[in-house]
Amino acid sequence: MRNDPFGGQQQGRARRPRLFGNIRWWVLLAFAGYAAFYWFSNRAVDPYTGESVLIDSSLDASQEKALGLQAYQEILAQERPLDPNAPQSREIQAIAQRLIAKVDVVETALAEEHGLKPAHFARDFEWEVNVIPSDQANAFCLPGGKMAVYTGLIPVARTVDAMAVVMGHEIAHALLRHGAQRMAQQKMTQIGQMAGAASGMDPQQQQMMMSAMGYGYLLPYARSHETQADEVGLMLAAAACFDPQEAIPLWERMGQASGGQSTSEFASTHPNPGTRIQNLQALMPKAMQYRQKFCESAGR
Repeated sequence: MRNDPFGGQQQGRARRPRLFGNIRWWVLLAFAGYAAFYWFSNRAVDPYTGESVLIDSSLDASQEKALGLQAYQEILAQERPLDPNAPQSREIQAIAQRLIAKVDVVETALAEEHGLKPAHFARDFEWEVNVIPSDQANAFCLPGGKMAVYTGLIPVARTVDAMAVVMGHEIAHALLRHGAQRMAQQKMTQIGQMAGAASGMDPQQQQMMMSAMGYGYLLPYARSHETQADEVGLMLAAAACFDPQEAIPLWERMGQASGGQSTSEFASTHPNPGTRIQNLQALMPKAMQYRQKFCESAGR
């Protein structure tokens, strides 16, 4: 005998199978379908790499530039840059101008390698570079061409050629639209979070699911961004008549500047210094070809 939910008692009987099964799986399947639709309907081919990438089709170039400008203004409001006429500022600006001048030719050459036409997405960039006083050995380039170099990077770079390698790497992130790709990744992450919450997962289960997504998808994707930016940035520096071979000692010094302390590559957004140096060494013959082909003063 078992209690009747309406107050009476009735003979026990076999439970009928649920018509729709466990609701949690149906919710997860629905979100998985939406994620798959978003994934496949927002794919584009990147002319720099020849790879299919995820970029939200609703985000156009003007919106991306506006987001970059807003972030740049917020950073400069908090971290006041050096006078543009200061010697360090002028030197950094000169490096940037040489790199920017080679964006079109490098994009065209890389696109041709993949049998693609260049998109020349950066032709509408409004380039700007500032130097920010700070101990950070860092630099960045936001969507739309807004750049900054922190003075802490200067003693680590040591040479103009090494600085060009770093700045080329940062410019490459903007050219490759990595910011837009990260925004699309965040949307995929939000879909996963909503799926976990709507399906009735407890917080621990949701955390496990998001950790699996991070290690299996987000972190490898971030590391691939760094590798792509290394290649495109190296070609930019070479085409702009800088010595790409300075990339190797540069990253050795960057490793030393971090005190030799780094997380496992598996758990990091960046390749470890050893992996990065190996990749750059493999790219060096190609970089030297770019220098020979596109650097008008390479023979001087």
